[in-house]
Amino acid sequence: MNELNTTPSIPAGYRRNAQGHLVPADTIKPVDDMRDELVNTLFDEARQLRRQMAEFKLRAMQQIRDFVDLSASEYGVHYGSSKGNVTLTSFDGERRIIRAVGEHRIFDERIQAAKEKIEVCIAKWSDGADPRIIAIVNRSFKVNKQGNIDINEVLALRELDIDDEDWQEAMRAVTDSIKVNGTSSYVRFYQRETNKEYKQISLDISKL
Repeated sequence: MNELNTTPSIPAGYRRNAQGHLVPADTIKPVDDMRDELVNTLFDEARQLRRQMAEFKLRAMQQIRDFVDLSASEYGVHYGSSKGNVTLTSFDGERRIIRAVGEHRIFDERIQAAKEKIEVCIAKWSDGADPRIIAIVNRSFKVNKQGNIDINEVLALRELDIDDEDWQEAMRAVTDSIKVNGTSSYVRFYQRETNKEYKQISLDISKL
């Protein structure tokens, strides 16, 4: 069964304003009409550009994947995967394309066990421990704007060289609690500058 369209129709000769009120079209100021046309025209062009960029990314990713397979076949290997980072450089070295695949990592419930172990360490160290280390540990378990623990902050704790059994067990719990719940693929383009360094070509419209 088709769902009924509950959006009320707009009578001929009227326009709906931002408050949801019907306004006679002939009472709308010309400048308001021109503003509305400008916003909608540019918005539609932006959506079209977004679609074109999405299609380009899919096409570029597929072509890079096909080329990696072609290159690997020279050695009798069928790579057949979009995983892994790949760098492709033009023959003259002036241009470079990088395909990067990033993992989205989260903590499972074992991070709470790690946090409790770390709190035991802090309680043990409170009299005489380097306050900078305690500050780093406390900061690492603060939640971010999304209400989640920042995984990179916590993983940085593993770089601390602390000879303590409870600490080492906490670090093992941190490692065991990491789960990959998805990946994101990126394709980036670089042009070599006069100083021989590669500069990324921005495809972010706000940075152009």
